[in-house]
This record gives sequence, structure tokens and C-alpha cells, in this order.
Amino acid sequence: MKNETSKNNPLLCDIETGMCETPDGNTKTSQSNIQSNKKSIKVIYYTDPICSSCWGIEPQLRKLKLEYGNEIEIEYRMGGLLPDWSYNSGGIGKPSDVAHHWDEVSEHYDMPIDGDVWLEDPLDSSYPPSIAFKAAQMQSYAKAILFLREIREMVFLQKKNITKWEHIEAAAKKAGLDIKQFKTDFEQNANALFEEDLKMGKELGVRGFPTIIFINESGDQEIVYGSRPYAFYEMAILKLNANITKSEYSKNWEALFSIYPSLTAKEFSELSGTPRVESENILNGLSDDGTLEKLATKNGAIWKFTNQGRDD
Repeated sequence: MKNETSKNNPLLCDIETGMCETPDGNTKTSQSNIQSNKKSIKVIYYTDPICSSCWGIEPQLRKLKLEYGNEIEIEYRMGGLLPDWSYNSGGIGKPSDVAHHWDEVSEHYDMPIDGDVWLEDPLDSSYPPSIAFKAAQMQSYAKAILFLREIREMVFLQKKNITKWEHIEAAAKKAGLDIKQFKTDFEQNANALFEEDLKMGKELGVRGFPTIIFINESGDQEIVYGSRPYAFYEMAILKLNANITKSEYSKNWEALFSIYPSLTAKEFSELSGTPRVESENILNGLSDDGTLEKLATKNGAIWKFTNQGRDD
């Protein structure tokens, strides 16, 4: 993978920077549209449902919520990674060109991704699932996060085209959303909210995803671009408020799965502090005895608790 290629095409994420970049992005970020809130640190997270680098930071993001959730409030914004296939840049002109790249990204981030979705049932845009997320947000912050996780698992592991209503609706049901209201908002109101996200992203100079902007009560900010180790995100918080203390949380498998009902081996390792190989052995043991359900892909697996949890 050439860096030039990844910079020219949003679906080719640069493994070195951990960034899925938009074609016309830039690095200038304005503070004019950023306001702090009641918690000591506000976090604006620009992402996209099909952003592979965003899937790659799920372990870090989930840990951040557990350790600093009492001090930070994360505001999810959609960035519009793939409007359509009307462009041809960086050697990418059709969905099938992305398949091999996703397989490479999966290995790099140690997160299961099956790129064959681009061969079997390719997406023509990331806008429908992004708008659907905004519709979910209109009902519930927590359920919207559950919904986003569900559609990501669908596209990255289950090779489902999440632009299709049948999959969007199924994810909404799993997240516990009111489907009638969700469909109405999806068709009528959510697009305007999505357009607001796109507009704000341009004003902030968001050039790709993930972009995570941390802001303290004084308006000072730290920005972490792309996929980075956990310490980068923690350091951004501590730079803005050195007095913040992180919360302790139970690291046993039952406690973790009660909070996050699906975990990859990389996520379990990050959250539990267990070495990566040992984490996989533990999870395999729990699936062997029927405690967890294991979904295996050609590039790794995810384990699910039968009891629904939360992901806020």
C-alpha cells in the first residue's frame, strides 16, 4: 500500500497514520465551533460506519469510556467517508478494489475484518448508515452507540451491506430502538442532522477518520488523529486536566461482557490487561463450554454474551 494511494482515496486508510482521509481534507482545525459542556472534558469524535481505522480503535475507545467516562462526554459525529463511487482516485475506482485493503487493515489492527463484503455485496455509499445513526441519536444516546456497534459488526464481520434497510432495521431492533419512530426520523429528519455534521466537520478542518478532539472547560483542545495506542488518548485528557483521576473497573470477563456484550480478543486484552494470546485462549474456552457465542471470520473472531449489555 502506497501512502500516496491512501491519501488520495478515503477507503484506503493509511496504516502508518491510522487515518481514513477524505479527498479534500486539510489539517486546519478551528476552535470557533467548539463548546465545552458540564463534564470536565468534551470529546468530539468524527467517525464513519465503514471506517476501518475507527473499527481499529474500538479497544482504546471502550477502555477510555471505562476509565474516564465520569469525566468525559463523547459526542459522535458522522464524517461522510464514502458519498458514492463517482470518483476514481489512487487506483480505486470500484468496490472490489477495497477488499484486499480491508484484509490488510484487519491484520494491522488485530481486529477482525472480512474484506469480501466488497466482492459479495458491496456498498455504494456510507451515507445511509450514517443517516441511520443520526436517526438513532434522536431517540437515545446509548442506543445509538449500540446501533453503531451493531452495524459495524455487520459490515466488518458478517459481510452485510449496511446501506440496505433490512440490515439497518435489524440493527435498530437489536439496539432497542422504536422502529416506527426510527424509520420516520431516518426518512424525514436525520438527513438534516447528518448534513450539520458534515458542515461542522468542514469548519473544524476534519481531514479524515478517526479524528478525536478533546476540549476542556477553558476551550483548550488536544486532537488525536487516526488510530493510536491508548496512551495517546489518555495523555490528551491529562494534558487538558491534570487533576482527573481514572475510575477503577472490574476486569473479569463477566463484568466486561455485562458492559460490552461483544468483544474481540484485542478488545478483551485491552480492557482486561490480559496478554493477547491468553485472552484468546480464555475466550475460546468460554465459547467451548457454551458460555459465549463465537463468530469466526477468515481474519479473526468476535465473542458475544447471550445477555444484552450496554455500550455507552
